[in-house]
Amino acid sequence: MDIVLIGSGNVAHHLGKGLQAAGHRIVQVYSRTADHAQELAKVLHSESINSLVAISPDADLYLLAVTDQALPELVQQLPASWQGTVVHCSGATPLGLLEKRERYGVIYPPQSLSKDVPTDLSLIPFAIEGNSQEVTEFLLKQMSAIAPLSFEATTEQRLALHLAAVFANNFSNAMYQIAFDILAAQNLSADFIRPIILETANKVQKRLPQEVQTGPARRNDEQTMQKHLDYLKQEPDWQTIYQLISQFIKKSEI
Repeated sequence: MDIVLIGSGNVAHHLGKGLQAAGHRIVQVYSRTADHAQELAKVLHSESINSLVAISPDADLYLLAVTDQALPELVQQLPASWQGTVVHCSGATPLGLLEKRERYGVIYPPQSLSKDVPTDLSLIPFAIEGNSQEVTEFLLKQMSAIAPLSFEATTEQRLALHLAAVFANNFSNAMYQIAFDILAAQNLSADFIRPIILETANKVQKRLPQEVQTGPARRNDEQTMQKHLDYLKQEPDWQTIYQLISQFIKKSEI
């Protein structure tokens, strides 16, 4: 199968390498920034281009691996001559954005991907959606070869998956940074709490988060929580976050 990558970032990097390893041919890599296209194209032994009109119309699959913000404008600029299936890789963008194409779909990985960090795609449950059952089955077949956990999902299910990933990954990562900053202010190493981060992550692999919830809010320890709030008096945003999450834990009785 001949594939064109539209985009040269993290998702394009990992999907390009994965699909190539499965025996497919990445014929072109497009990016508005020529250097970025050349960088990934060199890795994939393919042609680099920075003009949409130079993209081959005969590919079997076109992967739109760009940011959510850039996707609507890009779709409006796509040549009508493309014959293959066109898919985007966004969790929050509806399938219908591509409705002017004959065959279109979505391949969404609920994973934080970085091109400089090796990632085993076989461990990622890609959410797949097509504009017809035929397209869905086609995409599932291609993705299952490199990501066996791939599954069919509607636009609404994919949005829920994306939102869940934001809470579980993006928000928790921001909490890690606050924790690291609190330690740094007292000349304490972040290494001191990395074990508890791993322990919590390991626990929820087999149990519900509500079953392993601990801490002063879970115990309704008002005295300790007030000490924490007093400690954070110079950081009102952190105080607000602490109060909101503590209230949620107490209200949820978890």
